[in-house]
Parts: sequence; structure tokens; C-alpha cells
Amino acid sequence: MRKLVVLVSALVVVASLAAAGTQAIPVQSTKLVATVGPGFTITLRSASGALVTQLDPGTYEIEVTDLSAEHNFRLTGPGVNRATEVEGTGTVTWTVSLTDGTYRYQCDPHAAMMSGSLRVGNAPSTPPPAPAVKPVTPASKLRLTSGPGFTITLRTAAGKAVKSMRRGTYTVVVRDRSRIHNAHVVGPGYNRATKPLTFTGSQTWKMRLARTGTLRFLCDPHAATMKGSAKIVR
Repeated sequence: MRKLVVLVSALVVVASLAAAGTQAIPVQSTKLVATVGPGFTITLRSASGALVTQLDPGTYEIEVTDLSAEHNFRLTGPGVNRATEVEGTGTVTWTVSLTDGTYRYQCDPHAAMMSGSLRVGNAPSTPPPAPAVKPVTPASKLRLTSGPGFTITLRTAAGKAVKSMRRGTYTVVVRDRSRIHNAHVVGPGYNRATKPLTFTGSQTWKMRLARTGTLRFLCDPHAATMKGSAKIVR
């Protein structure tokens, strides 16, 4: 009888091991692949190519490929705020630690149309609202870039898109990269532009904004598609 019990126990162990060997054990890859450009597309995928919408908390390697000098890739969320330069291209690898919460990725110059999000761990299903934009101050040096494609951007020297700015006098480096475009800035008490069809290169302007209102920047020949604005606040 004792031999029979031992034999049955052995068979149970063997059967359990065989069953474990046939079951798929989920293993989440820690490598992610982010791509922005060359068109107006931005994605975050797993190493196998699946679009990432949910992850477990942990440390991940993100291979970021930036294919356009007009875009960038920014990832923000709990404990993370990483970005590539707008004017650079190439591939970099980030190591990031993701915790419970919602993470957003976007192209800063085109955040309204180039963005996405993912949940990590037990994040709520509704993403939190985007953080409030802090106004830029006159201490910030600005860069206004028109072209070479059909884009025009106003950014700080660190590459942050200007959406709100304090009153005051700003130094603006204006870069006109195409003969078919120009750079034109209009605001309360300020109106200045480069000449379209004749000028390419860089200029430095002193821009004094004494009143609140809206600052608009545009390319005159293509004003319907190449334009932007920033709020001037106290």
C-alpha cells in the first residue's frame, strides 16, 4: 500500500510539471520603441510592434527615433519628463522607471495632433488633465523658426513651445529657412517681419510687449497653414 501511495504521488508531480511546461507564461518585454516623424505621426510600441496602451510598473528601455527636424518626442508622467530636441534627428535610448499612473507622449510643436497616452499599473481609466502651462518670462531667449517645411514655431532656447508669456522685452532669434516663407510677428504694439522670397538666414529682434493680449506669428505667403499664437499675460 505504501508503494502505491508513493507511485501515485510521483505521477501527480510529473503531471504537474508537464502541464506547467505546456502553459504560456506571460513575460512583459522591458524594451519599448518610440518613433516620431517623418510625417505627422508619433507612436510608442513594444519590441514586437504592438501599440502600447497598458504596462506594468517597472524599469524600461525606450529606443526613441526622431525622424524629423520639425518634431520631437516628449514623455511625461509620474517621475518622468524626457524629450528629444526639436531640431535634432537620430536615435537615443532612455532608461525610465514607470510607476502607477498615466503617461503622455507628444510632439511639442504639434501636441494638438501628435500625442498619445498609456496607463501603468493601477492608473485610473481617465487620464489626468494636462498640467497648467507656466508663462515664459522676458529672461527667456526665444527662437522663431519658419521652414524649411510648412511649419513655423516659437520656442524657448530649451526647445519648449511658447503658449503663454509675461509682458516685457524679449530677445528673439528669428530663423527664416526658406525663400518661399517668411516670419511675421504681430502683437499689441509690435509688428515685424522678414521679407518673403528674398531673405533666408537669422536675425535677432528685440520684442517689447507692454500690454496683455495675443501674440501671433505666421508666414505671410502661407498664413492659412503656417501660424501660431501665444497669450500675453501680466
